[in-house]
Amino acid sequence: MARRPDIRALIPEASGARITRRALLSGFVVAGAGLALAGCSRETAFAASARPDGKIENQLNVYSWGDYDDPGNLNAFGKTGVTVQLDSYGSNEEMIAKLGATRGTSGYDVIVPTGQYIPMMAANGLLQRLDHSQLPNLANIEKAYLDQSWDRGNTYSVCKDWGTTGFAYDTDVIKRPLTSWADFLDAAQKEASKNVAVLEDPWEVTSMYFASHGIDPNTEKKSDLDAAEKYLVETLAPHIKAFNSTAVTSGIPEGTFALIQAFNGDARQGLLATDTIPKNWKFVYPTPTANLWMDTWAIAKGAQHPDAAYAFIDYMLQTDVSFREVDYIGYSTGVKGLKEKAAAEDFALPELVFPPAEVIARLTPAELNSSAERLVSIVNRMMAKAGS
Repeated sequence: MARRPDIRALIPEASGARITRRALLSGFVVAGAGLALAGCSRETAFAASARPDGKIENQLNVYSWGDYDDPGNLNAFGKTGVTVQLDSYGSNEEMIAKLGATRGTSGYDVIVPTGQYIPMMAANGLLQRLDHSQLPNLANIEKAYLDQSWDRGNTYSVCKDWGTTGFAYDTDVIKRPLTSWADFLDAAQKEASKNVAVLEDPWEVTSMYFASHGIDPNTEKKSDLDAAEKYLVETLAPHIKAFNSTAVTSGIPEGTFALIQAFNGDARQGLLATDTIPKNWKFVYPTPTANLWMDTWAIAKGAQHPDAAYAFIDYMLQTDVSFREVDYIGYSTGVKGLKEKAAAEDFALPELVFPPAEVIARLTPAELNSSAERLVSIVNRMMAKAGS
């Protein structure tokens, strides 16, 4: 039998910076292994979808991002008699390397990969195909968050939560309205020069150039990549103050930047970090497109507690449970009715968690393709130029 390729070689090292959008309450701090499940969040009754004999396993091993699940929900699920062991990782690369090294014997049942990594993980035998009959609450997910390009038919994964990318700007500094990535790039070189923060994620940074020039952000064309590198390194980089994916959470309340590329939920955290929401800051869902990133529930190949894994994922897709997840992590789970529930419960700044339909329709899911290493190289050169 042919040897599978080395999984780690397929992954750009720098893309682990995405953790920052998941660590809203703790910055770069990643919770350690074996997180305590006690919490003060409200709990809900749970009815497991069990095996024909009416039982599920009494153990569940979850491998997820640090501080990425409402403790009350985990506590409630544990009261069904299933002991939940929650370990954490700091990047998709770390998670994939561990699963790849153990080849089905990691001991983990439920994992939380980002969507663009699903094809590579499936091809390397790290994921179990899902039995949709054991996930009746899959019907609760809105159509827009099913059947993504990287996992047609939700063969291996189910939406855990999703978000997008835009930018926030200080209207006291930039007095004209900004609506597009072209506007962002222009303001970065003018009013906000030397006071700009961008994400550390190579796809996100380079996509600003591609989108503003009418190029598919997932382009693999050498000519597109060459043009992006020339512009981003020589023209934009000298105006950038920081490559920091958590800049928006502190940058807004502290006023340390005037223009910040940011994930939508992180921008909301920044706006809510002061006693009153600052009126001089505005968040923009820029045209013509931006990333639709999605983190997913999946079951690891070789899972020893598959029935508990299905029961857990199905539980997380319940509306009330899902809403508590939204409230805790600050991103939408894609479950139906959450926007209406947020309105009824006086949820702050819902527009930064639930973008308008016209915004969602124009988003482009990021792909992990042959350009990945080149994108990393471009951003590394930008960082060097900005710091020179």
